[in-house]
Amino acid sequence: MNIYQHFRPGEREFIDQALNWKNIVESSYTAKLTDFLDPREQHILMAVIGENSEVRVEFSGGHGFAERRRALVLPDYAAAEQEDFQISLLDIRYPAKFVSIEHPQVLGSLMSLGLKRGKFGDILIGEGKAQFLCAAEVVDFVKMQLESIDRASVSIAELSLEEALQPTEAWYEDSLTVSSLRLDTVLAAIHHLSRQKAQLLIQQGVVKVNWAEAANPAFDIGVGDMISVRGYGRSRLMAIDGKTKKEKWRIVAGKQK
Repeated sequence: MNIYQHFRPGEREFIDQALNWKNIVESSYTAKLTDFLDPREQHILMAVIGENSEVRVEFSGGHGFAERRRALVLPDYAAAEQEDFQISLLDIRYPAKFVSIEHPQVLGSLMSLGLKRGKFGDILIGEGKAQFLCAAEVVDFVKMQLESIDRASVSIAELSLEEALQPTEAWYEDSLTVSSLRLDTVLAAIHHLSRQKAQLLIQQGVVKVNWAEAANPAFDIGVGDMISVRGYGRSRLMAIDGKTKKEKWRIVAGKQK
């Protein structure tokens, strides 16, 4: 079976990487730890590994509600411990009485360090607090290089994973029926819009899929895809439950409250 036919052309590079991880574990009988993966990449990796395999995959993002998670591909007989995922929790210390720090500012500053996005997990924001999960192998570099966020001077301290802020975001799931998995169709169903309105939002450049601007209304949405719309919040395709007798798709969408 050609696994590529089940995914998008642009995902072929990641599929090849996942197949390589699987082959390494099968041939060497040693575990392979990945960088942080977004939900779509996690879905693809699970599909590549499959259920009837000599290897399996486990995930951890450092806290129970993690969106971005590292994967550990390991022989099916092996056990995994939390420390095997090599995840550190870094606390951002800043003068919260005078400045506020939000998610985009933290992400922008982390990306300016020259490291790949995959070295960082979730960014956690609380009242006057900010934290982020980080691959343990780059912690020393980050602590040394990250001196400011936006216009605020910061210092970085490492905490235990148990001290992670609890996400303030709440999600609820909704079972929907859509005529296709096109972006405009799914977007319209999730937010109870007309398809024309959904297409207009896409044309206006306010719609992103997996954190990248989406300009094509016909783009097919897959399991794990995150859709964000300025003014409407974030949603995610959680599951595809097959088709109805009228050939419509049954889907489960998570929507941020």
